Amino acid sequence: MGKDTATIERPRSESERKRKAKRQRGKKEEAGKLGLLSWNVNGLRSVVKKGFEDWFRGVSPDILCLQETKAHPEQLSPALREPEGYQAFFSAAERKGYSGTALYTRLEPRDVQTALGADAFDHEGRTVIAEFDDFTLINVYVPNGRSDRSRVSFKLAFSDVLLEFAESRRKRGKGVILCGDFNTAHREIDLARPKQNRKSTGFLPEECAWLDTFMGKGYVDTFRRLHPDKTGAYTWWDFRTRARPRNVGWRLDYFFVSEDLLPRLKTASIHDDVMGSDHCPVGIELALGKAKVGTNGPRG
Repeated sequence: MGKDTATIERPRSESERKRKAKRQRGKKEEAGKLGLLSWNVNGLRSVVKKGFEDWFRGVSPDILCLQETKAHPEQLSPALREPEGYQAFFSAAERKGYSGTALYTRLEPRDVQTALGADAFDHEGRTVIAEFDDFTLINVYVPNGRSDRSRVSFKLAFSDVLLEFAESRRKRGKGVILCGDFNTAHREIDLARPKQNRKSTGFLPEECAWLDTFMGKGYVDTFRRLHPDKTGAYTWWDFRTRARPRNVGWRLDYFFVSEDLLPRLKTASIHDDVMGSDHCPVGIELALGKAKVGTNGPRG
């Protein structure tokens, strides 16, 4: 991409950054909201060189979920492993430089795990699951089906296990939030060129049908719930074709919530002004429930 798309927007000075973060925290606390963000960073060590840490401190979410971190914890700086005010949890693929997910949270989780319980998938570091007082959060990086479709069946099998796991958590009586890169655009409105991509992975009929099944179980696409007719709302753009300046994109990144959490949903957003990856962050705000925002330090 061009130089103008290679860095994350950031405050002009340290003092400005602190003032901005304080204002954002104050607004959230005053409004009684819980802010969650999710971002496929396409390499955490890479995006750090483009201002990730300044961006993170500036937006100061209560929970940040990352996908495609492409790093083991020992490959990260102490500032990334133990950011001030957050607990950090990582799930790395056995294969170095591949896949990976991470969770940063101000809330104290009751439990954190990094596996769905399926040996065929858990070695790729695709999930971080956190149990909070009143909801379960599943941060997920769904496999790409590949341009030759060689991994579509793997992707769909992984997705089935993911749904089964989410349903097992709902049976415990708590709401479920799933966020991350699902590697599928659901409807024609969710990509710039649907007709040309009907036979491309990410918009294959069977991939879209899986999302239909998933949502039919009572998981709500928060962005489409609040912005049902918004066009040109994408979260991924192909670097190779310089698609981002032309907004020829796909909406692959989601926050889904179980229906019981809908009354708490306040906002759902796409942060397409944030650069540094071929994806951009997405976010939601929820009214505070039992979970309380704290300032606990890192634990994992």
